[in-house]
Amino acid sequence: MALYRFITFVFIGLLSSPSEATDPFEDFHEYGNMPDDEIHTKHQGEMLYGDVEFGFIVNKGNTQNTSFKLKSNLYQDLPTWRNQYKFDGLYRREKDTETGVEDVSASRYFGSAQGNYKLGNDKSSFFVYGDYERDRFNGKEYTSTIALGYGSRMFEGKKNTVDIDIGPGMSISRVDNEIALEPDEKRTEKGQLLRMALQWERNVSKRTRFNQDVSYEQSLSGLNSRLFAESALVTQVLGGIALKFAFIYRYNSQPEDDKEKVDTELGATLVYSFN
Repeated sequence: MALYRFITFVFIGLLSSPSEATDPFEDFHEYGNMPDDEIHTKHQGEMLYGDVEFGFIVNKGNTQNTSFKLKSNLYQDLPTWRNQYKFDGLYRREKDTETGVEDVSASRYFGSAQGNYKLGNDKSSFFVYGDYERDRFNGKEYTSTIALGYGSRMFEGKKNTVDIDIGPGMSISRVDNEIALEPDEKRTEKGQLLRMALQWERNVSKRTRFNQDVSYEQSLSGLNSRLFAESALVTQVLGGIALKFAFIYRYNSQPEDDKEKVDTELGATLVYSFN
């Protein structure tokens, strides 16, 4: 937690510094600066818009591994609904140069969908949210969450937009079959939770933006609580292509045996934005 707070503090400090650029993006992620009616007009007739990022790394020599990352953040803006779809996948294989044995060292897939029904004005909405995560190395065969509640655009200015969601829900998870259970333990667990989420987007300059996504699921049934946070700096390189530097923090209050509570990721990927 201390490491994440420190990095967030550094990011905010940098973004608070004066900038010579006064214009927001002209054609890059414009929907982050526009009210809902303008967004709908701009994207009318288009099925999806948003970001898709990808990364691919191959190491040869003393270390031999292959890593692949694919992530997307897509939107729909309809007359009464504003929808968001996310996907995050990471896959890595490593080969022991001494034994020649090759094995998978990372395999994680996460998908979510959220629909926000507009409540008479552009700033308030009723949301329905669902996600599904499958991580081969966290001790869970899968984890899934469903939640609903109230969403609000707390602030919208020339350079910043802040959205929040809060509401009750339920979770279901299944412990991996390879993990031995105590006599009184269940392999599948269900429980109630409270979900809170925040999305902050800041235009640093004409071609650079900062994104902060935070979601927290507090268990109300004595099960594990989860925190996800991503701090990202995205800089446009050419046309719709951008370079993204991100720090991701994941926290699980009750990990399986021999698993860590905290999982972090620091990386750089290419991002394609389409409108």
